[in-house]
Amino acid sequence: MLRALLLLLALAVGANAAGVAHAQPDAKKGGKKEAKKPEAKKPAAKAKAQVRPAWAELTADQQKILSPLKADWESLNQDRRKKWVGIANRYPKMSAQEQERVQRRMQRWAALTPEQRRQARETYRELAKQPPQKRERLSERWSEYQSLTPDQRKTLQPPPKKK
Repeated sequence: MLRALLLLLALAVGANAAGVAHAQPDAKKGGKKEAKKPEAKKPAAKAKAQVRPAWAELTADQQKILSPLKADWESLNQDRRKKWVGIANRYPKMSAQEQERVQRRMQRWAALTPEQRRQARETYRELAKQPPQKRERLSERWSEYQSLTPDQRKTLQPPPKKK
């Protein structure tokens, strides 16, 4: 399950890489940010119209595969859209089991709030920084937790905070 979470988070982080990259200091400039010149603001409708591909531009097969993301599609930036289109293009070559897993994860991701998605990306970044041995131990502990019964899991939960 941890691997499933890591894959889901990897998809999100990969799709978000372009958004994070522009926030990093420019290495050519010694890590210092230069003052940006004010840019002419484009009307929001015009800027959105330039993000490709639009939902209507996807093939019927791509739309079917990516249907869990339809409601959020217009809010995705171009890089994220391209990432999801790439997944949709690889989808037919996946085994039935892999396809089911992709659909399940896409549905779970679409159901998350923006704050939950942000937190998932941050958790993934933190896990990715860990040494392989620690990640393996976390994976083992997650597997152990998944093998517990629901009653056993409840005993591990912290007691509710008193108001």
